[in-house]
Amino acid sequence: MWQWRISKLSTNSKVRRLSTSLKSKFEDEGSWSYSTQWWGSDSDHHSHSVFRATSSHGNGVVSVLAYPSSLPAANRWPKTEEWLRKRYAEVCSDAKHDECFKVLGYQWRVLRFNDVTRQSAVKVMAAIKMSDSSSVYYMQQPHVLAVPYTKSMVAAGFTALSSTKYDLVNAVNGKKQMRVLCVGHGGGSLPLFIASKIQGAVIDIVEIDPLVISTSIHAMGFPSFSVAVPSGCHALSKPNTMDEVLWKGVHERLFLYESDVEKFILNTENVYDIIFIDAYDGNDIFPRKLWDPDSPFLLALGSKLNPCHGTVVVNLHSDDDVSADAPVAALHQLVLPMRKYVSRVCQAYKDMLVGKESSSSNKQLPGVGFTISVPWVCNTTLVLCRGFGVDAGSLDQDSVLSSLMSKSLEVDKDLNMPFSCLQYINRSFRLRG
Repeated sequence: MWQWRISKLSTNSKVRRLSTSLKSKFEDEGSWSYSTQWWGSDSDHHSHSVFRATSSHGNGVVSVLAYPSSLPAANRWPKTEEWLRKRYAEVCSDAKHDECFKVLGYQWRVLRFNDVTRQSAVKVMAAIKMSDSSSVYYMQQPHVLAVPYTKSMVAAGFTALSSTKYDLVNAVNGKKQMRVLCVGHGGGSLPLFIASKIQGAVIDIVEIDPLVISTSIHAMGFPSFSVAVPSGCHALSKPNTMDEVLWKGVHERLFLYESDVEKFILNTENVYDIIFIDAYDGNDIFPRKLWDPDSPFLLALGSKLNPCHGTVVVNLHSDDDVSADAPVAALHQLVLPMRKYVSRVCQAYKDMLVGKESSSSNKQLPGVGFTISVPWVCNTTLVLCRGFGVDAGSLDQDSVLSSLMSKSLEVDKDLNMPFSCLQYINRSFRLRG
């Protein structure tokens, strides 16, 4: 989730944008230069509602609005139609004749809570089988991250992870497994992006609201086969034909759980290489139990994180203009508006995850915690990383930032990023002591 107000763009921005010699296979369709297509008043965009219902889990009115998308242009649709035809032939090898497809178009679809907060923005393709024009299939575009804070989380998280001794290249190629946890689901753009970029990624997604889960599948093109049961298996015994056609195995590495994350983290036996946390409710609140150092969630989280390279990435609302020592009203003892308490959250996560020795027999390696600001929106990305690849005595701000900047170029290449990681790493970088 991102904050409503947009921060002013400075003409004197010192953010360096470096390009590598490796060209992306596609244009960044989620570039913020296209944000006018989904951001702003609805009257400006000719939007229409495709879903609306009331949540029973604190998210208020959950709705999805559709906006026209300019990319990909119509002259590129025949290539996608041919890809769908070939995929269907691969999956249904016993078919008597080729099945033809027609792309109906692309849309931005925006998930909102209470008609105000934009919780997620995804790009969706709609297509039909020519033999059954009454059935429309929606496919979320996995290579598109529209919201700047998701790009910041991906850039910072995987750059930090690659700064340890973790073998990112073999995970990308599917030669080793990467365990990923996403806390908070929204439209599902973050786990889909990771699963499509990293063949070895097995991703658990925890979402407390069943309405958000069903909305992401039926209105935002998230794979239906991903829904999982508490035992750790998919709810369906096998994917349907169109899941196989559209997702080519990606859906089998996604496990979407309806659960309270505190309950999930206490019961899971998985140890994760990287964890992404973005869990705000319909009132724009980040629950205290997700950052209180005495909460069962945070106490257990450290034991579910790899002691040698485990990395945690948290999306926070910025609060640079608010003192971390501001008094806390009794009303907010259980849930706090994050925009007022970022420093406390950062300290709690750092103390619990990289500030103490691991509970395992091996002592955890030196770790770092840092924050970066997110361009164009008022969010902060917090990263905690165990086993950061510099000597413990050299963990000063300049050396950590220099290491991250260098590694970000490798991550761009290894993951064939549609955007530069460096432009997110090098933004108001602050090492958390």
